[in-house]
Amino acid sequence: MAVSSILRDSELIFWRHLATGSDEHQPKLKLYSYWRSTCSWRVRIALNFKGLKYEYIPVNITKGEQHNPEFLKLNPIGYVPVLVDGDLVLSDSSAILLYLDEKYPQRPLLPTDLKAKAINLQIANIVSSSIQPLQNVSLLKYLGEKFGPEETLPWIKHHIGNGFVALENLLKDYAGRYATGDEVFLADLFLAPQIYSYTTRFNLDLTQFPLLSRLSEAYSQVPEFQNAVPEKQPDNPSSGTS
Repeated sequence: MAVSSILRDSELIFWRHLATGSDEHQPKLKLYSYWRSTCSWRVRIALNFKGLKYEYIPVNITKGEQHNPEFLKLNPIGYVPVLVDGDLVLSDSSAILLYLDEKYPQRPLLPTDLKAKAINLQIANIVSSSIQPLQNVSLLKYLGEKFGPEETLPWIKHHIGNGFVALENLLKDYAGRYATGDEVFLADLFLAPQIYSYTTRFNLDLTQFPLLSRLSEAYSQVPEFQNAVPEKQPDNPSSGTS
């Protein structure tokens, strides 16, 4: 396969995720992903909820594999995730999620109510445009090189914390068991990886964010979320398969 050169330092892993109720004749999707990428993580959750089979093709962004020519043919900006569905090659998690919801309408990611749909899109955009980019590997690497590695964690705590304050204030008017009620929708797919990353990757405390903490606990009880966590991905260094 053409992507083999992308993964120079490890054997290419094809990890087929099977979900109950999937059609065995369904064309197989391909997801180019990195185990710890919150953007890839959102898509993994959606694929799980929709019961879609897919091949997991790892791209190690810490080794710069996203900049290899073969991968740049798939996504010229060099980011994961990338979804391949037949002859369609699509990057950017938001675009992928909206595409999946239109193409595979089972288990909708957006509510039918217009106001609820708008709030879900607002929350998703707060995370994707105002929070997550501030913890990108490339940005944290630059900060560490420019100002010293000891500056990266205060940066995360300040900027991600500010975003969480905004989310707490917004969500208090809409949250039920999950972000916008008692069903999982798009907002939850963006929130779960962001919260988990804050507490697990950066070892920061959620005490001052009680609503986000409660949502995190709710997500931990849902198999579709838990099967998408970084620790369960085949390219997780501790998995023994990468």
